[in-house]
Amino acid sequence: MRIVISEFMDEAAVHTLRQRFGPDAIHYDANLVDNPAALAAAVADCDAFIVRNRTQVRGALLAACGKVKVIGRLGVGLDNIDVPACEARGIRVIPATGANALAVAEYVIGTAMLLRRASYLSTAEVIAGKWPRNKLSAGRETAGAVMGLIGFGSIGQLTARLARALGMHVIAYDPALPATHTAWQDIGVQPKTLEQITTEADVISLHVPLLDATRNLFDANRIAAMKPGAVLINTSRGGIIDEAAVVAALKLGSLGGAALDVFTQEPLPATADWADCPNLVLTPHIAGVSFEANIRVSSMIAAAVIDALK
Repeated sequence: MRIVISEFMDEAAVHTLRQRFGPDAIHYDANLVDNPAALAAAVADCDAFIVRNRTQVRGALLAACGKVKVIGRLGVGLDNIDVPACEARGIRVIPATGANALAVAEYVIGTAMLLRRASYLSTAEVIAGKWPRNKLSAGRETAGAVMGLIGFGSIGQLTARLARALGMHVIAYDPALPATHTAWQDIGVQPKTLEQITTEADVISLHVPLLDATRNLFDANRIAAMKPGAVLINTSRGGIIDEAAVVAALKLGSLGGAALDVFTQEPLPATADWADCPNLVLTPHIAGVSFEANIRVSSMIAAAVIDALK
């Protein structure tokens, strides 16, 4: 057996694979994704391929996976993997479903609180001897605010539980989840239409995949329809939010704040468009990556790959 790991994985999980299959059977290089020729050569004779979100398992790279039986995804989203093509080749694709849900949910709640309070980005001013106390005294509390979730799967549901624990009222939209599903009542979340979420929520958090139906779901018109001063958070996929529209709305002051962890192009190109946007948090696709989540994700995929190769 031979396993190729093209992006970073918790060392304990890599060690588990080495113990099971032997040290020479594991080709682990966290930077292999950045060397296409070496990556294609490495996967040519491997039985399992483990990736995160940057490795694009499609086209020529997938064609190079001549012996691969299983692909382990160190995360949840599968948009970087041509799943139908894998299935057609008899390759099993296994995501780490649920393993990073808490990390994402905490990111959403943390950034929602930060952006609504609008008081935690003043460090440079205070260091410089300024005292913007009056300007920063109008921040909003979390309790009593309305959290609107677009998508009510496992991550959305966990986010809702955390939000309700803080005293937020939670509403959600998910056309794939029937109104009779027990999760609505069990968690205490009210199902709403997309239009109702847009106009009623103080915080909107996106938890949907990038599909034709969700591309630019929050464009300039929908952002303009949000409550004045509302906050928008995207930890799902780039392309669901029109980034130029976010910039314009923040600078206009109609959007109260935004946190984006995912972008249409990653890494985000160097641009002045985001400069001077108020109450903005940009992070490099790490909402689901915490110390603990990486251990959970890595151990889950290691176990799944071992099981699949039995």
